[in-house]
Amino acid sequence: MYVTRVPNRGSPPAVLLRESYRDNGKVKTRTLANLSHWPERKVEKLQRALKGLPATRDLAESFEVSRSLPHGHVAAVLGTARTLGVEDLIDATPSRRRDLVTAMLVAQVIAPESKLATARGLRTQTATSSLGEVLGVSGADEDDLYAAMDWALARKDAIETALAARHLNDGTLVLYDVSSAAFEGRTCPLGKIGHARDGVKGRLQIVYGLLATTAGIPVAIEVFDGNTADPKTLTAQINKLKTGSDCRGWPLSAIAA
Repeated sequence: MYVTRVPNRGSPPAVLLRESYRDNGKVKTRTLANLSHWPERKVEKLQRALKGLPATRDLAESFEVSRSLPHGHVAAVLGTARTLGVEDLIDATPSRRRDLVTAMLVAQVIAPESKLATARGLRTQTATSSLGEVLGVSGADEDDLYAAMDWALARKDAIETALAARHLNDGTLVLYDVSSAAFEGRTCPLGKIGHARDGVKGRLQIVYGLLATTAGIPVAIEVFDGNTADPKTLTAQINKLKTGSDCRGWPLSAIAA
């Protein structure tokens, strides 16, 4: 197929789409369409396409992208969290607070930042990914995130009980480690000067202990005064495992290591 222009006396040439074919060994031509009503730029594009030539203009220039939010990493992390049943662990009943907690957990994986920066990354006007839109929390601010954290803290025992039931069996071995974190501010009642395990010396800190399975799956976490010694934190975890004082229903024969 090809495009040809046929003179038309005093009128503009007729623009025709034609093809050649053989009939009893003779080359003949037939007209497939009259393109005279097409704009010239459209005719030129068809001519180049029929000749196998590239477009004269990059197709990307034909579009104006006003905004494009990254989504792949959000889909991967949020999808994995849902496969693991993280949302149901937080609370079996869907709610905006559960969505906010889920958003913070996902954000800590894809872009760990302060709560203020996380809130900015969720909001429609300043979004850095599709996370806020996907979870329906694109209108949240940092106060909403802190309120959701308070709500999650009140559910801590229930969450740890669910994790223990899922990952700890009778006689299983558990792993426990302690670290510390320095922070700004003077109003935290747990903030004390102590042994700086994170290497930041001379500042108020908190001490926290994480209880996990041998596969590294977190089961429980507890925060202590910043000057708490390691042995004192370990005793609290052993008591938790033996008596279930903080989380009823834990396997009684689990061993702290």
